[in-house]
Amino acid sequence: MSAKKVLVVGGTGYLGQHLLQGFSEIQATTPFALAFTYNSFPPQPLLLAFPTSFAFHVDLKTGLGFDSISQQFGQPDVVVNCAALSVPRACENDPDAAISINVPSSLVNWLSSFAQRDNTLLIHISTDQVYEGVKSFYKEEAEALPVNVYGKSKVAAEQFISEKWSNFAILRSSIIFGPQTVSPVPKSLPIQWIDGVLSKGDKVEFFYDEYRCPVYVKDVVAIIRTLIDKWLSEGKKMQLLLNVGGPDRVSRVQMAEAVAQIRGYDSSLIKPVSASSVDRGVKSPADISMDITKLVQKLNICPTPFKDGVKLTLAAEASM
Repeated sequence: MSAKKVLVVGGTGYLGQHLLQGFSEIQATTPFALAFTYNSFPPQPLLLAFPTSFAFHVDLKTGLGFDSISQQFGQPDVVVNCAALSVPRACENDPDAAISINVPSSLVNWLSSFAQRDNTLLIHISTDQVYEGVKSFYKEEAEALPVNVYGKSKVAAEQFISEKWSNFAILRSSIIFGPQTVSPVPKSLPIQWIDGVLSKGDKVEFFYDEYRCPVYVKDVVAIIRTLIDKWLSEGKKMQLLLNVGGPDRVSRVQMAEAVAQIRGYDSSLIKPVSASSVDRGVKSPADISMDITKLVQKLNICPTPFKDGVKLTLAAEASM
């Protein structure tokens, strides 16, 4: 039996690289044919770390590059779409780019070109920012009322996929945190950034009134792998929408306090301020904590508590 084919769209990003790492760790027992897309240039560290993977240059705005995947890799059994313009301010400044990148029209159009359309599961990474942020622990059935362009573009993506593709899982992810990647990503990682600023011994402002359910990256990888295993073993099409967060609702202040406690930093360096005191050039939802009951029940996965995830992250950084 030939190895099942998995394509990671946005393989050079933070989650994409951790997914490739997760698949490489099980190749000896569960071999997959792996491919990933990149946007700008071939990532040499990734090519060296995952030498059996195919790397394809793809422009998600135009769809240029997908034909090469058809010719050299073929129809994937699973596509995991991690690609996004995910900086809210950048989306606010260029709404057209946000829509053209975040709504995967070129990807779905390409998948539709295969004769056996139903043979591919599309796993799409969405965001907790689809919620309005006026209450705690949103369930999946809650109305999506995003307050910024980023959230609106992700709602448009969810609607597009549910209308145009019949076999999908949409994962509304909170802040993803964890160890740095094989090829370090340019954006600052949340726990590493907090650790870096507190280690200098200066007072730093953190918001006390914005709440999320940060999720440990290896849990997200485990969730995606569980969905893939379910599809490949059962062969039943799915139309699934899941909140993907950690079990803890935390503010930025509480995130910083966890790092300070584990590292032994002076907690008086953490200065609580209101999110309304800072102009970030984009509206941000106040409380988009999520209820993850459906995730736990459907996939039998219990995400890592926030403080444990922070310990794992800092331990991994120390050993790198």
